[in-house]
Amino acid sequence: MWDGQLALAKGGWRVIAPHFRGVDGGAGDPPATSLEDFAGDVIDLLDALHIKQAVVAGLSMGGYTAFAMLRHAASYFQGLILADTRPEADTPEGVEGRKKMLELVQAKGPAAVAQEMIPKLLGETTRQTRPDVVDRVRSLVLSNSANAIAGAVRALMTRPDSTPLLSTIHVPTLIVVGDEDTVTPPALSEKMHGSIGGSELTVIAKAGHLSNLEQPEVFNGALARFLAHRL
Repeated sequence: MWDGQLALAKGGWRVIAPHFRGVDGGAGDPPATSLEDFAGDVIDLLDALHIKQAVVAGLSMGGYTAFAMLRHAASYFQGLILADTRPEADTPEGVEGRKKMLELVQAKGPAAVAQEMIPKLLGETTRQTRPDVVDRVRSLVLSNSANAIAGAVRALMTRPDSTPLLSTIHVPTLIVVGDEDTVTPPALSEKMHGSIGGSELTVIAKAGHLSNLEQPEVFNGALARFLAHRL
């Protein structure tokens, strides 16, 4: 899902897209049981690559993973990019929704999850005018096993509230959100922006929850400006 952002390497940055356990054919990987599993995997990857500091970017679940990394290994952060995400834990209603998703993936598999989630993940503009992006997101969902999806859902529904972390973030931070994002609406990003001192907020027009896939040129432009001027 980060293929479109690899072009940022042209600006002189080393761009690394971690491969989360279980996704895209990683059927032999042990399923995640918490976001700390994903965070630990990314930290292990940085160590293996001898990277002591990085600008960590996460979208949606990737943002929750970045918060988990901050809890355990804040010294790795040179900067932070939070896209279409939120610091809060799931509400009771949200947990019930996750449980239904678990039942769905276990009963009907990834295809049913794609059918259920694509209308929520993609903004109305994308759904109406970008069938290529719709097909791309469907293929990304289908590339995951039912076990991998179930593990991710369990990690999401048990994540802690990261709101207390926000005031402790003292590295340059960019917050990005699509103006058509209904999963983590812009109001949540504005609230997060107000809680992270010195942070920047970019709202991307005609994008939903997957702003990097829906409007990659605008998304990349926001990241390139941030990297050039704040890091």
